Amino acid sequence: MSKYLIKASYSADSVKGIMKEGGTGRVKAITTMVEEMGGSLEGFYFAFGDTDVYVIVDVPGGNVDAAVVAATVGSSGAMTKYETVTLLTPEEVDVAVQKAVNYRPPGA
Repeated sequence: MSKYLIKASYSADSVKGIMKEGGTGRVKAITTMVEEMGGSLEGFYFAFGDTDVYVIVDVPGGNVDAAVVAATVGSSGAMTKYETVTLLTPEEVDVAVQKAVNYRPPGA
């Protein structure tokens, strides 16, 4: 499975919805969505500042599943900002640093 960090900000109407149903209602909704995809919700946090919510999901279909979530949530109009960050395990980094590619920096 592949892990992703989702950073998002709610629209004013969505904040009104959260005030009505509470924060745990959002956790239940996202858990249901991700579990129906065969994945799991690893973390869900509300925050102050530019980003209203940080969500960590583990989905079996990698980038395709992450794209489905982004398109579904993004097209709902519930968010004013939405970003998906791919998360790598330390073991994946170990594999990556063992591979070499031919790269030339600009101007070199």
